[in-house]
Amino acid sequence: MLFNSLEFALFLPAVFLIYWVAAGKSLRLQNIVLLLASYLFYSWWDYRFLFLLVFSTLLDYFSGIKIHEATSARHKKTWLLLNVIINVGFLGFFKYYNFFIDSFVNLLTDFGLSAHVSTLNIILPIGISFYTFHGLSYIFDIYNKKIEPTRNFTDYALFVGFFPLLVAGPIERATHLLPQIKSPRQFRQSDAADGLKQILWGLFKKVVIADNCATYANDIFNHAGDYHGSTLVIGALFFAFQIYGDFSGYSDIALGTARLLGFDLIRNFAFPYFSRDIAEFWRRWHVSLSSWFRDYLYIPLGGSKRGTWITIRNILITFVVSGFWHGANWTFVVWGALNGLSFLPLQLLNKKRDHLDVVAQGRLFPSVKELAGMIITFSWVVFGWIFFRAESITHALNYISGIFSDTLFSKPDKIDDVGYFMEMNALLIFFFMTIEWLGRERNYAIERLGARWPTWLRWSFYAFILFLIGMYMKTKGTPFIYFQF
Repeated sequence: MLFNSLEFALFLPAVFLIYWVAAGKSLRLQNIVLLLASYLFYSWWDYRFLFLLVFSTLLDYFSGIKIHEATSARHKKTWLLLNVIINVGFLGFFKYYNFFIDSFVNLLTDFGLSAHVSTLNIILPIGISFYTFHGLSYIFDIYNKKIEPTRNFTDYALFVGFFPLLVAGPIERATHLLPQIKSPRQFRQSDAADGLKQILWGLFKKVVIADNCATYANDIFNHAGDYHGSTLVIGALFFAFQIYGDFSGYSDIALGTARLLGFDLIRNFAFPYFSRDIAEFWRRWHVSLSSWFRDYLYIPLGGSKRGTWITIRNILITFVVSGFWHGANWTFVVWGALNGLSFLPLQLLNKKRDHLDVVAQGRLFPSVKELAGMIITFSWVVFGWIFFRAESITHALNYISGIFSDTLFSKPDKIDDVGYFMEMNALLIFFFMTIEWLGRERNYAIERLGARWPTWLRWSFYAFILFLIGMYMKTKGTPFIYFQF
């Protein structure tokens, strides 16, 4: 079930009413309602894979208890390793089996050898990367004695399967979400109103910005050889706004939906395109994943406390693994490596924490230095997105070589028959980024925007956003990019 679909528009109000009215103030009934709703939400995509979600939940639930009850360090480590092997094994099989087989065959071919290895028509279960990481963080935290395992299976199952975050995050921690699941919740009109505003802005990002940018980005990337270098630059920019609008839009809808139900989820985006260096970008982009790899991979490897070369190794490993997490393609590995290499100078010069505040905080305009930093950082991020979007490394390299051709400064090609729609899309992006800039000191762009406006003007703004969503929404909901990860 997609957030931007008619089914979800009917599903959410029904769950909301049953949860707050029928379940009343019974915490147990509320959690049961949410768990059943979450399993229905997941089954809507393909009910056959519900068993995998339930199996992963059972595995982590019992593993956590066994690790906690183990009487020796050896037994604790055995249960930990068993859990990690099974979890990563399932994730690796469904997500990477064909990739490794194809890479092995290609390697043999390069050495003049032939191999006949069968690949499988494997369907990637939606959300498997996210709920696997939910469970692993829970197990690691128990092993490291940060938390104790929950004995209530419904509570734990809801932690893993809570439908707003089930298929594309944010990647929650048990230390943050489980206490909320275990605590009584009361309906608050202010929270519900705030949640609806965040859902509205998330839908705008997805439907108006991301889906329209996708039309041009897909055409340009799929036919890169037919376009001038200037047009390829525009294609890369459209993809940059597509993936930001798509994924941060999903996160806004997820956080807003959770707030309607009385939950506060981890913030996943903090206006990353206003970052002044790549370290700040990664503190603001997909925050839950970046912090997950920091806490459960980078720090256990030794972080930055074991010398320069070990630090370099750890940074590169973390970024490459993070890139590979996104998909079974060498393009994601290269994308991760590029980000790791660009992060290294900041680490080695002890400048990775230079920008912890909000850019131009308390001011309308940035300084010249801040603006220059944002432009350089954004340009590098857009360059990296070319590898993220490309079908192969060859495709990415050809795309880049097409940009740096003698047609780079030529007039961009006409993408659509009219030419008006692409210019209109550029205006929408300008409007979108202006609102984002004005709201950059908040949790999401329109959280407090218009708080001092007259009521009629504030509601006119919301109505305008709703009008744009209705105008640009497609008859059939388009999947979110991160569903494939």
